[in-house]
Amino acid sequence: MAAGRAGEAGGRDEALVRGFDLRKVGPDFLENPYPTYHALRRLSPVHRCPDGSLFLTRWDDLNRVYRDHEGFSSDKTVEFRPKYGDSPLYRHHTTSLVFNDPPKHSRVRRLLAPAFTPRALRLLEARFVALVDGLLDKAEARGGMDVVTDYAASLPVQIIGDMLGVPEAERGPLRDWSLAILGALEPLPSQAALDWGNRSVTEFSDYLAGHVARYRRGGLAEGGEVLGLLVDGEVEGERLSDEELVQNCIFLLNAGHETTTNLIGNGVAALLGHPGELARLRAEPSLIESAVEEFLRFESSNQLGNRRAVTDAEVGGVAVPAGTLVTLCIGAANRDPAQFAEPDRLDVARRPNRHLAFGGGIHACAGMTLARLEGRIAIGRLLARVPSFRPAGPFTRGGRARFRGFLSYPVTFGET
Repeated sequence: MAAGRAGEAGGRDEALVRGFDLRKVGPDFLENPYPTYHALRRLSPVHRCPDGSLFLTRWDDLNRVYRDHEGFSSDKTVEFRPKYGDSPLYRHHTTSLVFNDPPKHSRVRRLLAPAFTPRALRLLEARFVALVDGLLDKAEARGGMDVVTDYAASLPVQIIGDMLGVPEAERGPLRDWSLAILGALEPLPSQAALDWGNRSVTEFSDYLAGHVARYRRGGLAEGGEVLGLLVDGEVEGERLSDEELVQNCIFLLNAGHETTTNLIGNGVAALLGHPGELARLRAEPSLIESAVEEFLRFESSNQLGNRRAVTDAEVGGVAVPAGTLVTLCIGAANRDPAQFAEPDRLDVARRPNRHLAFGGGIHACAGMTLARLEGRIAIGRLLARVPSFRPAGPFTRGGRARFRGFLSYPVTFGET
């Protein structure tokens, strides 16, 4: 009987691997990609997709590629041309920090570095706590909230809005612009998604061009620390062009919004799905730091990364010719049993936890310390202030392969 069940499982795994095409994943994969990830890692860890690209699922292989930035390029000017053509999306994604190699990448990152020093984040922490408590005050008065729309999505938009000096009254469109632009990064976006993404880049760029002009006139009432670094900062005598400035401001909002929103939403959902770990964290609030690392591992906000081989290389014993596109499956690597004991189990005290949720090498997320701070405060304050909460209805997943999170997750406060 056991042999029969093992044979059935093996047959299912072989079918998952044989039929895997990232451009054509269905609803079952988007709901729960981990069975497919496990099958690929076991049977085809360096998997050649129908389009000729490689899909990597082992932690060691991702770590090797991340740390070889000379052999594997982040520059997307070649890869994105067939996908976007000469469009606002193409200009945005090939100008922003994350999709460039040195020296462009290094120049922008060095300009941003002062915004993420320990001192700068300590000053930001008090503002973030006040923002969290204000949202929880409103939620307690209502007896519940949508963890995503009322809480997780509001926090990074407000913080990044402050850092860019965007007046509160003008922040309404920011989240929708962000969702549209990042949604177009899916492996095979629909024409509607491309149209929405291009329109959003144009609208966001136009807004920011006016906003930067207002900053230069001294017209910002408050905030704008990061905007000032980008507008006024120099690296080796060079400043960002107006296009670089605007597109990297868009990138900062998108990156900060996506990582933190999904971290908080995924973390709360994971705790509700694992009541023993929720009780453990309530009993030992000091575990919040390791818990946030575990949320990042267990349900990585960003599931996929991409590189292009610059020269002939080898990964996991497989030849990788120059020019090959390589997809780094962060979600799979973070559940690799060769790196993590019982990888499908949530463990809020897991140590060590060498997850790759923030990438690695020179492209490791510049805002990772801020994201961790936001996750610790948002989830820690929720548990400290609300003695019990539970799902209040069906949730809605984001329905994306690259970014894993929820669009809605309603909860009610109190016991059943």
